[in-house]
Amino acid sequence: MTIPDYLDPSLTPAQRAADLIPRMTLAEKAGLLFHPQTELPSSVGLSEERAAEIARQDVTDKLISHFNVLNGTSAVEVAAWTNRLQEQAAETRLGIPITFSSDPRNGYRSTPFTGQSIDELSKWPEPIGLGAIGDPERAREFGDTVRREFLSMGMRVYLGPMADLYTEPRWSRGFGTFGEDVRIVSELTRAFIAGLRGGPRLGSSSVAAVLKHFPGGGPQKDGNDAVDSRFPDQVYPGGMQDLHLRPFRDAIADGVTQVMTYYGRPLGTDWEEVGFAFNAPVVRELLRGRLGYQGIVMSDWNVVGTAVIEGKVFGPNAYGVEDATIEERLGIALANGVDQFGGDTLTDELARVVRDGLISEARLDESVQRLLLEKFRLGIFEQRYVDLDTARAVGSDPGLAQKGRRAQADAMVLLSGAEGGILPLRPLTRIYAEGVDLAGVEHEFVAVDSPADADIALVQLDSPWEPDPASPLGDYFRTGTLEFPDATVAHVRELAARAPVVLFVYLERPAVLTSLLPHVGAVIGHFGASERVILDALAGGTQFGSRLPFDLPRSMAAVEAAREDVPFDTEDPLFRTGDGQVLRLDAPSAARAEG
Repeated sequence: MTIPDYLDPSLTPAQRAADLIPRMTLAEKAGLLFHPQTELPSSVGLSEERAAEIARQDVTDKLISHFNVLNGTSAVEVAAWTNRLQEQAAETRLGIPITFSSDPRNGYRSTPFTGQSIDELSKWPEPIGLGAIGDPERAREFGDTVRREFLSMGMRVYLGPMADLYTEPRWSRGFGTFGEDVRIVSELTRAFIAGLRGGPRLGSSSVAAVLKHFPGGGPQKDGNDAVDSRFPDQVYPGGMQDLHLRPFRDAIADGVTQVMTYYGRPLGTDWEEVGFAFNAPVVRELLRGRLGYQGIVMSDWNVVGTAVIEGKVFGPNAYGVEDATIEERLGIALANGVDQFGGDTLTDELARVVRDGLISEARLDESVQRLLLEKFRLGIFEQRYVDLDTARAVGSDPGLAQKGRRAQADAMVLLSGAEGGILPLRPLTRIYAEGVDLAGVEHEFVAVDSPADADIALVQLDSPWEPDPASPLGDYFRTGTLEFPDATVAHVRELAARAPVVLFVYLERPAVLTSLLPHVGAVIGHFGASERVILDALAGGTQFGSRLPFDLPRSMAAVEAAREDVPFDTEDPLFRTGDGQVLRLDAPSAARAEG
């Protein structure tokens, strides 16, 4: 029996796609254009039977063949689930394999909306920490680590990196960027994508990157993110659209194959005041036209329909086209050049769009071809299943874990204390700790229960944020003031009256440290670091030398007066991008940060 050309790996991806597309029904084509989530049963409280039934409906009935794996507790568990769904896909008429994707899995923070970490995988600082290190080779190393771990779990698409510029200090998603400096962001974005690719071009050992959030999600009005339907607006009071485009332009020139548009609607520009997925000047004229991009364009999640995530109804974030029907929204986005819709499963509605003539089947075929070419280039037809033993080994690889810990340590920024003689701490130093569990990790210090008995008070704080009871997404997106509460400042001052304070701050957001700085002997900013890494840093295991990837403002008044799209725009910042003291240490404990 002669196999069809689309199953012949000796042919080019273009030849295989040309053979497959005419074989496909409208329903099979429509299924390719949606990229919803799939949830593992053990992580969401579903029975195996119910979870399998939900997957069957999407894979067998709706013929969807792209899924974002939303959860999972181990690499082998995720691998078993992707294999299970691949078996279902293999039983469909054409046997088109599934392309699995995921948001980040290696971060310090874990949320269902921006990336759920798996504890056994290597644990890295947030991408903003790679911006602090500032070395493209380290970003490439991170991308290569993600590539190995994703491949072992059957995931072939990484929903990132974020090429957005962190120009609005209040923005809740800035921690996922590489920082405020456009040159560094562009260099690290390209290097990370190269690590994911694992070679000069996309192939069977690659993970495809989805460059996001086009045309740059940083300039959110007042720092409120457009993922929340109360805050749809993106603004450019400084007229800096082109600056925010630069990392995207550079990555596109490097050959990135997938780009995601963001939710926001731009105000006060020559673009349409509608969400970017529906914005012809942005997608059709700028991305497809001026930048000459020929790859896949994916919308962000649920810009057309709705989904339920963690019990919360999410979407549609159809800014500016809220009054349009689902079919009209699909037609507008496709006409502008969008190829795939994140989160939604509206296959019947898309088929109606074609049958009713809102778009032609020939236009649909353009998107189908792009999506099939990606599957063929990644070799998914030949390698749809993964080996569970490999997933188990890669998921707990000590070498990869060591790279992550080293990056956590190297990303730390010493803001003050290099000249104070406090660091490094000697063995048997008596430490009173808050925010760090001294009992949970091996160290050479003496833990005490009262600051009155301590040589040093160790305090770790998160960057400030304010809970928002009205938020439809809970507290997953941290917003509000960047200033520490008066009670926190008073408490640190009281501790300092009893023992010198060494302060670690998780700089998920650019915290205003002005009120705390006079009361502490040393301040170290980190971007996701374990207690083990923090204690090793105290003991001399960290050769401080990284630099701030953004300005730290002096006050909230300065933040509120700054322009959302302009980097380095807060007046007289307390610390500037690139600041960071150097403290070269030679301590026996230094090896522990790498071991």
